[in-house]
Amino acid sequence: MDEPHQTSSRRKILFLEDEPFIGEIYSRALVKAGNEVNLIKDGHQGFEQAKTGTYDIILLDLMMPNMLGLDILRRLRTEVPNLKSKIIVTTNLEYSKERRAEIEKQADGYLIKAAITPHQLVDFLSNVK
Repeated sequence: MDEPHQTSSRRKILFLEDEPFIGEIYSRALVKAGNEVNLIKDGHQGFEQAKTGTYDIILLDLMMPNMLGLDILRRLRTEVPNLKSKIIVTTNLEYSKERRAEIEKQADGYLIKAAITPHQLVDFLSNVK
């Protein structure tokens, strides 16, 4: 039996984010929208979870402790070639146009956290196929 307010768009989201406030507000919005969210604050632990391939979407902060997000992204793309998860990079860092383009080639999306509200994140992810 379906729970009330649950839709067929329910997704499993791995959220790799070490900043507690950002992790909490975005996770709350994603759960409220009917998603299942696993918030991990450590890069190495996040990489190990991401490799399982059990997530529809991976929200990947680039500045993670114990393993940087860029390393996680690179390793997922080289070590887990059949990964079905969509990887959306989230950052507040300023990168050169060239560096950002390089990151975007490896990811399925790129978001500036300071420029997106929790509601906008939910909307953005609802359009990720």
